[in-house]
Amino acid sequence: MAPGEQRRERRLSGVGLGSSPTPPARVPQVCVLVADERGRRLSALGLTRWLAQVAPARTRGTVSIALVSDARSRALNKRYRHTDRPTDVLSFPAFSRQQRPRGSARLGVAPKARRRPAEEFSSGSRRRDPSPLLGDIVIARGVASRQAREAGHSELTELRLLALHGLLHLLGYDHDRDNGRMRRVERRLRLKGGLREGLIERVDK
Repeated sequence: MAPGEQRRERRLSGVGLGSSPTPPARVPQVCVLVADERGRRLSALGLTRWLAQVAPARTRGTVSIALVSDARSRALNKRYRHTDRPTDVLSFPAFSRQQRPRGSARLGVAPKARRRPAEEFSSGSRRRDPSPLLGDIVIARGVASRQAREAGHSELTELRLLALHGLLHLLGYDHDRDNGRMRRVERRLRLKGGLREGLIERVDK
């Protein structure tokens, strides 16, 4: 990492330091990059390594995660989903423009986007990674923090839960249309990663 990039690196408070279990190590084929809404890279090993390890075995590529303010989430949700409120997680798969970005289990499928939002705040280092881009996950930090308190677990656990849900949408799963397939996969992977519940399970309670 160049000196200038080191100065831009930021540590995500509470991520990478929690006691949440980490799944058994395997050689990850997924590169996970985390940034804030201004494009500054965040050191979030407790999130990036976890997601790379629990990702489905055949997953290959780079995932960009943006941790943004509730106000930014609201703006993106309004722009791409025509819903004027912040949401916990949005997923924007990196395939053709005819495909549609996905929302959280709470909100369903979004209308198609004209541009991936993380283009607006991802760091330049992502472009140097040779692996194919799977897409962008946008998580509202304030919403995630509140949901973590309501669920009685750490913010890191909530970020993992939301990132896993977002990743499955990037891979083409759609809980609104797949007769429970995404729910089953999410449950299997969250158990592998030591989570007590998945986002779909929580919403369906």
